[in-house]
This record gives sequence, C-alpha cells and structure tokens, in this order.
Amino acid sequence: MTRQLPLALRYPPDQRFDSFVGAPAGALDQVRALALGDGGWLYLSGAAGTGKTHLALAACAEAEAQGRRTAYLPLAAAAGRVGDALEALDGMALVALDGLEAIAGGRDDEIALFDFHNRARAAGSQVLYAARAAPDALPPGLPDLRSRLSQCVRITLQPLDDDGRAEVLRLRARRRGLQFDEAAIAWLLRRTGRDLVGLTAQLDALDRASLAAQRRVTVPFLRQVLGPDAA
Repeated sequence: MTRQLPLALRYPPDQRFDSFVGAPAGALDQVRALALGDGGWLYLSGAAGTGKTHLALAACAEAEAQGRRTAYLPLAAAAGRVGDALEALDGMALVALDGLEAIAGGRDDEIALFDFHNRARAAGSQVLYAARAAPDALPPGLPDLRSRLSQCVRITLQPLDDDGRAEVLRLRARRRGLQFDEAAIAWLLRRTGRDLVGLTAQLDALDRASLAAQRRVTVPFLRQVLGPDAA
C-alpha cells in the first residue's frame, strides 16, 4: 500500500511568534531556537486555548522560512494509525506533534510514538510536543514513553486575562488591516468570553463583513453583524 503523507497544512499567518501574547519569560526564545535548529526538544503544556497550537505552527513556519523541512501533525487526526503517520515524517528537520492527550493510553499509538521519538533522536531531528497536561498527568500508558517525554524542556502556558485577549484582537485586526474601535473590542470580549478559538472565528467573519460594507468595526456594526449584546 502506498504510504499516505499527513494532510499538508499551510501555516496560518496569524500564528507567528510576533503575534503571540502572554508567553512565559524566555519561552519564545526557546521555541524560536528550536525552529532554527539550535534548541533542545520542547514539551508545551496548558489548557485549551492557551496557545500551544499557535507556538507549534509558529515554530514550523519559522523553520520552513529558514529552508528546513517541517511537519505539523495534530495527533487527534491520526489516532489509531499514528505509526503510519509518523513513518511519513522520518527525515524531517522539525516535527510538531500536537494534542498528545488524544492518543495517551492507546498502547499501539504510544509504542509508535516511542519508536518515532527514538528514531528522531538518532537522526538528529527536533521535536516539539504539545499537550493539555504534563507527561506525568496524562492517562496511564507506556512508562518508557512517559520517561522520554519528561526529558524534554517544559514550557507551561497559562490562559490569557482580559487585557491579553484584547491585545490578541488588536494584533490580529492590525494584520488584516481591520479598523477596530476600542469600544468594539471590549464589547466583543464580553460577548465571546474566554474562548480564543471562537474569538478568532468571529474576527474572520467581521473582517469579511467590514470589507463588504466598507465600514470600520464599531459597536453598532458588531450588533448589526452578530446580533444584540447578549449581556
């Protein structure tokens, strides 16, 4: 059977190092060093929406810009066939494996990941892992894999506060050339809450609506596009 490569992903322009908000001290330098081939293997942990995927994609984009072969693999999409997916990534300079919790406790997938980890070390490749929990907090599984994961440099990401989420909106609006009033930012944050994924999706919709209407984003415009204030 012909080996199928994982789905190719064009790294989104919003997810770069210069648009990441709220990184722990020194974290961006560590991830950038990995992308450039100078840093040690990394393990990112944090709750959903804390920016793990953002940093993983930023590292791949930076490495690719330097001419390095990279791959990003969301493990949830490969659960049950991780061995085949990882074999296709042998020889990459940098591999980002996102969502370890999706395969934790699955013996065959964990064995495949353990084997890949060892192959990548031997080949001089670099790996960035991302998960919602630290290695010792994942569901029980292969002890040898847990030991390997624990040897990576750890970075723990925290949820953003209101000021941090507002800055994410400003940065992403600026990248799109979207004129966004400060009052509109506050209104949207009250309506959306802490879900950055949902917030980004709404920003995409507002970008299209603003372009079509040739209007800046104000509170009346938000009410027109998204409906009345839920508060």
